[in-house]
Amino acid sequence: MLSASDIILLFMTNRSNESWLNDLRADGEVREEALTDLREIIAHGLPYALSRWLSPDSPLFAPLVDEVTQETLLRVLDQLDTFEGRSMFTTWVHKIAIRIALTELRRKRWQDSSLDEIVDNEESPAPARIMADRQPGPAEIAEQADMMARVRRILEQELTPKQREALTLLGIQNMPLEEAARRMKTNRNALYKLLHDARLRLKHRLTSEGLTSQEVLAAFEQK
Repeated sequence: MLSASDIILLFMTNRSNESWLNDLRADGEVREEALTDLREIIAHGLPYALSRWLSPDSPLFAPLVDEVTQETLLRVLDQLDTFEGRSMFTTWVHKIAIRIALTELRRKRWQDSSLDEIVDNEESPAPARIMADRQPGPAEIAEQADMMARVRRILEQELTPKQREALTLLGIQNMPLEEAARRMKTNRNALYKLLHDARLRLKHRLTSEGLTSQEVLAAFEQK
């Protein structure tokens, strides 16, 4: 059974580590599509991370997200060769985004905590944390439960067993493409097409039900 975090990964992570690197190093439309997808991922994940140190209600919040998102894209492109594959590519990107954001916060003196202390010891309370962690209320929990049921129904009705397996292996478990192809007894190109077709079917089904991937993700974001 898919969890809320799994569903988020299905919609936010549509490439393996290798695919991210190849697409971002490519030319033309392939590279632009990868940059667009990565920008969306950063823009969705960064607000939740920043809310630990700066209130989303602050007039500084939205401009900071936009600024850091753009700077992160430039930094990622400049540092692609330093990615060692020890984590998901998007996890590596988010760490870069958070470091950039916290450096900017410190530069503007919105907080005086050590950047290294905050990033390396995130479980400890930051001395100048602006707001406490928040838990979803009854309304948000109900909204998440309803969206979870709808997405699971769509996955079951719209995708073949092979497509669901491909999404799980590549989109959630981040298994290398070659290993996933071996496990599914197929080849690399056929598996890539299977994954591509599955995501298209999901997007079309969401559209037919009046949903967007952004709305699905928003239901699982803490408010």
